[in-house]
Amino acid sequence: MKTIIKLSILILVVTFVWACSKDEIEQPVSIVIEEPEPEPLPNPEPIIDVYAVGYESDGVKNIAKIWKNGVATALTNGANNAYASTVHIIGEDIYVGGDENNGTTSVATVWKNGVKIPISDGSRPAFLSSIFVSGNDIYAAGMEVFPISNGERYMARLWKNGTAISLNERKGHAWATAVFVDGSDVYVAGYEEDETTKNFVAKIWKNGVATSLTDGLLSAVADDIFISNNDVYVSGSQFKNGKNIAYIWKNGSATQLSNGTTNAAAYSVFVSNNDIYVAGSVNDSEQNRMATLWKNNFLVEPISTKGIDAAATSVFVLEDIVFVGGSDGKVASVWENGKAIALTNGAFNAQVNDVFINKN
Repeated sequence: MKTIIKLSILILVVTFVWACSKDEIEQPVSIVIEEPEPEPLPNPEPIIDVYAVGYESDGVKNIAKIWKNGVATALTNGANNAYASTVHIIGEDIYVGGDENNGTTSVATVWKNGVKIPISDGSRPAFLSSIFVSGNDIYAAGMEVFPISNGERYMARLWKNGTAISLNERKGHAWATAVFVDGSDVYVAGYEEDETTKNFVAKIWKNGVATSLTDGLLSAVADDIFISNNDVYVSGSQFKNGKNIAYIWKNGSATQLSNGTTNAAAYSVFVSNNDIYVAGSVNDSEQNRMATLWKNNFLVEPISTKGIDAAATSVFVLEDIVFVGGSDGKVASVWENGKAIALTNGAFNAQVNDVFINKN
């Protein structure tokens, strides 16, 4: 009897174990598949836009124009002469300065994103040479002609948001050629007539206070100004021994750039990574102007076509790329590291007066 009971118990245990093992085998197994992490998208390549402003003739009138990456947009309709002299870009806003004749006289003008904003009233000639935008303030430098009893007087002007400030210290002529804002300081370059010698004196005005760069014994002009690391760089020229000589001044100390054997001029200065770039012109032996670039006061080979009249009017440096604007004969041109890019076809006179490079 015990044996039968033991056998029965054994069968039950085996049956139970087999049933449990079967249940364990038949349980579904969860499989987790790990998705691979998506690879990060590459950063988009920065876009470099090359802006140039100047003018192109239609054979009758000069039309103010802006070129973006070689594509031209007319700022004026050709009814009257107009010139774009300067460009400054802040964010999405493009400011162009220059002047447009109203049929009677020249009006100093700013175009903001193509919309015309006159900053002189048109009652007398006014010319805008340079523009600089800082925050919400628009600064423009130029000249306005005022009638006097025995003729007329050129008044150096700084316009801030359209309000004119006179920079003349004396009763002679003066012209403001460039403006640069560094923090809260506003610098203007230009020149003013010496009352005794009647020669022009190259000058800068800092917050309205003038400093002479030359003594008035020889005629001189300051054409452009650039501030870098608290150093003040000015490009211009001085007339000596019957020739115009290109100069640069650093904190008032002059360095002669051309050798004085032919006429030369230094129109624009730009400082990048402690390198000083100056754009201008040097006449060849046939008295043709050659578009010229100096780096750290040393002449770089002339960049324009030989044997034709040309000039480099503006320089802008982005990283290791040097952009120069000007004219190569009748052709408005930009040179990128010395390689010429023609903006016009040469049918009529055209010139780039300023370049600005925007990196997005």
